[in-house]
Parts: sequence; C-alpha cells; structure tokens
Amino acid sequence: MIRNPIDVSTRVSPNLSTLIENRLNNSEPDEYITLSIIRNYLSGLLSTAFTETEQIHHFDVNDSLLDELDALIEEFGETALAHDFVQNSASEPLSRVIDAVINSRDQENPPTLETVRDAIAMGLPARLVGDGVLDEDEDDALLAEIDSLISRHGADALAEEFMRYE
Repeated sequence: MIRNPIDVSTRVSPNLSTLIENRLNNSEPDEYITLSIIRNYLSGLLSTAFTETEQIHHFDVNDSLLDELDALIEEFGETALAHDFVQNSASEPLSRVIDAVINSRDQENPPTLETVRDAIAMGLPARLVGDGVLDEDEDDALLAEIDSLISRHGADALAEEFMRYE
C-alpha cells in the first residue's frame, strides 16, 4: 500500500474523519483499512437496520458523509489507506482561532481545547470575521471541528499542539 504524498486529511470533514477513526480503532493492528472498507462500513451504518437511536449515540451519520466518501474514492481510489484521511490537526481557520486565544492569554496557562471551545461558543469567530482574520464562511464549522478534536484528544489537550498553517 502506498501512502498519499499530500496531507489528504485536510480535505475531510470532522464528522467523516471521526467515523474513519472509529472504524480504525475497532480494527486489528495489522489490518489495512482502505476507503473501500470504510464505504462498506458507512453503508452498513446507513442501512435500514441501523436505528435512529444508535445514530445519535455514535456519531452523526448521514447520506452526505457517503457522498463525501464517494468523492474521496473517486479522487484517491478505493485502495487508499483510510488512516491518511483522519484529521490530527486543526484546519487553518481553527488554527487562526487558536492563535487568537493564545495571544489573548498569559503564557503561564496555555489554552486547552476546552478553552478554545469556550471562546468559540462565546462569539470569538464573529469578532475575528469582523477583524478580517476569518472569512464569513470559515466560522460555520469551527464548533463541530473543535468538538471532534475534544472527543478524540480530550478537553485538556493543549490547543497549540493542533495548530497548522498552510
């Protein structure tokens, strides 16, 4: 199996990334999980046998994830390794939010992911849009993205460790 030479995880939504990571966490260590296997897994989750109650307790599973996954398969192939598509860092817009939180605090207490989430919930992205740091359409998915990072890495993880600049 050949790894993708570019960071394809930047092209994946937080929800799909979480779903892929969940499937990877439930696989054998020596098992190669491809996008095709993830598609079969997602199709099973979307089957009529999968109840609405189960969807609520696991993650937000919907047809748009299947569309997103199909687009990735079309671009990268069915045999692309799924772990390449798991996000382990913040998007550039979230990185700018993290940077703003870091610059507004004292250095003795670096912000955690929970601190950044609180700042987002209290309206920091709107202020950053007004300041020209974020575009209007960039603040829509920040809360979902930070929640995804928190669910995978914990609320107390240092936010600066997830910053990425493109």
